[in-house]
Amino acid sequence: MAFKALLIDKTDGGFTRTVVMREESELPAGDLLIDVKYSSLNYKDALSATGNPGVTRKFPHTPGIDVAGVVLHSESSAFRPGDEVVAIGFDIGMNTPGGFGQRVRIPAQWAVPLPHGLSLHESMILGTAGFTAALCIDKLERAGMRKDNGPILVTGATGGVGSVAVALLARLGYEVAALTGKADQAAFLTTLGAGQILPRETLLEVGNRPLLKEQWGGVVDTVGGEILFNAVKSLRYGCSLAACGLVASPNIPATVFPFILRHVNLLGVDSVELPLAQKEAIWRKLSNAWKLEGLAALEHRLSFATLSNAIDRILAGNMVGRGVLDLSS
Repeated sequence: MAFKALLIDKTDGGFTRTVVMREESELPAGDLLIDVKYSSLNYKDALSATGNPGVTRKFPHTPGIDVAGVVLHSESSAFRPGDEVVAIGFDIGMNTPGGFGQRVRIPAQWAVPLPHGLSLHESMILGTAGFTAALCIDKLERAGMRKDNGPILVTGATGGVGSVAVALLARLGYEVAALTGKADQAAFLTTLGAGQILPRETLLEVGNRPLLKEQWGGVVDTVGGEILFNAVKSLRYGCSLAACGLVASPNIPATVFPFILRHVNLLGVDSVELPLAQKEAIWRKLSNAWKLEGLAALEHRLSFATLSNAIDRILAGNMVGRGVLDLSS
């Protein structure tokens, strides 16, 4: 059966993006054939769409690391045709055709059943970005983060991970400080639940001091680089930072001082290879105790006609909230 997909191809002049018709027979082998209803746009998808070799090496290729849809065919006893499923991470949308096509075929161990209390559409407003935000908060709480430790800082707060992190932390009763380079989005961040809006320069123009004033009871960092380590230097005693992004830089100008003088922790967070049982547990939280109302406030609905422009916007740092690709019609 033919289906529509965004195809990225490599040419002598660079990389092209074209919406094409493909055949199911062109998909790789796998246990599950899924009718994709929704996907979402992440920074990694934009890197894949522009030929970043750290994400995708095989072309032509269909990006889309997030998939929410209905099983059409299953060779696994864990799923039956008609089951609603969510699949994020692993190799989806990297070198395996992903959610920017109306069909995917993947191993069964890459998918989880859609949890009760969450629709396919809602799951993709969250997507990998929202899942990662929840994973950061879960790991911080396991490391001892509490509401009475002080405000929680979220860097890159208008982006996909950042915006969900702000909303989810506020939903859970934390005091939230949002760090952003987009001063014009203060009202958006306040609507999500941020109590403080801080300019990006707050953690850039601080000099080379080994320690900064203790401020944060926890940090969700989405950007890396100098901002990450300045946030570490301003953690309160015994608190932690969860690092999940590197849009500013993968390198940090670090010393051991905050770790040995303030007993703080730098926690790495990965949603790609996370074991399936842990993925299911986070999805269950997001569908129940941690469910966010008003998810629509985060969404920018995309179609095949608007997807390429949105890819350019997210690469330029101009995307706010979550881009959701609607494949359901």
